Amino acid sequence: MKTRDAIARSDRVLVAALAVVLATASAAVGASLNVHPSTDDVKVVKVTTAVMVPTPVPAPLPASSSFAARLLQEHKCLSEAIYYETRGNTDAGQKAVVEVILNRIKSGLYGNSICGVVYEGANTAHCQFSWACSGALTHPKEPREWQRAQELAARVLTGEEQMDGLTQGAVGFHATSVHPDWGAQFIPTVEIGGHIFYRRAGHSSRLRGTQA
Repeated sequence: MKTRDAIARSDRVLVAALAVVLATASAAVGASLNVHPSTDDVKVVKVTTAVMVPTPVPAPLPASSSFAARLLQEHKCLSEAIYYETRGNTDAGQKAVVEVILNRIKSGLYGNSICGVVYEGANTAHCQFSWACSGALTHPKEPREWQRAQELAARVLTGEEQMDGLTQGAVGFHATSVHPDWGAQFIPTVEIGGHIFYRRAGHSSRLRGTQA
């Protein structure tokens, strides 16, 4: 009984914290901004470039930080990844990118948190996500798409939106309009929302704890 009560309290804290986030987001997007993201953005997972723009990477929280504080930071990082990688995409396309981020955590080869994965390599010349080093974070966000990203992130973190192997264990992706050379360590799995998804060679489609 005590265990069930503790879980119930944690769930209430989770929902309440995300409710605050979404309420704040709703108030922010009420301002009628008219920002149109460029349709020429190239979305890739791995970028190697000598040009680096300082990025406001979220500082790691101390171990003593509350559950709610950690949750809010993870929610922000996931919302930003959804927005910058998939704004304007289909629901399936957005969910697929979220699944890649979670698959990276499960693989043990990238960061061990959402923020760790999303901002891996930020402020260096080897960003895993191009927007983390391009200065995109300093630009105003398109209100409707930002709210959409925050809502999906909230549903994922509360467990309302379940990952169901949509990408078949993918840990990388790129737009269909580009052709990066990643070598033989990646194997294409599916194409969703204008992106081609890849898993690592030697890993099963179910990933962590299920490596081939």
